[in-house]
Amino acid sequence: MKSVATATARIAMAALLALSAAATTAFAQTERMTGLKLSGDQPIQIESDRFEVDENQSLATFTGNVSVVQGETVMKAGRMKVFYKSDGGSATTGSADIDRLEVEDGIYVKSETQVATGDRGTFDMDSEVLVLSGNEVVLSEGDNVITGCKLTVQMSNGQARLDSCGGSGAGGRVKMLLTPESRNR
Repeated sequence: MKSVATATARIAMAALLALSAAATTAFAQTERMTGLKLSGDQPIQIESDRFEVDENQSLATFTGNVSVVQGETVMKAGRMKVFYKSDGGSATTGSADIDRLEVEDGIYVKSETQVATGDRGTFDMDSEVLVLSGNEVVLSEGDNVITGCKLTVQMSNGQARLDSCGGSGAGGRVKMLLTPESRNR
């Protein structure tokens, strides 16, 4: 089980870093994401109320008060599912390749000064596409805030898109609040 936890922790951290990078993208006007690498020099700690592995489904699931921590970066959610590719390897021994990660039931990600929240998120390993969605997706850095309902980030080239919640009225638009003092940071 320990090797499964290690492999799962690495993918969870990749998704965690992806989510926090999404917040960075929202506020960095001159910087561009060029991909993310895990910080191999810091341990990753995952805690949850329950951990299950289903080899037949190539699935590992953390349920209840899921917390993933590496250094100053923290992710919290109600559930985290790790889907493994079924073409060889074993989820139990940690030798299987990760296909995708799904996080749901209230996502909170904090990395240094950025915070991202949403109802659910996915990270596809092959396409390197992160999607964070919900009734309200919020990305913040200090007093700067951007909200919408679906954030899609292509990690390989740094392109990001935040979609509105649809419908009419003020609730159907992407909203951004930028404070003048944030330029001096």
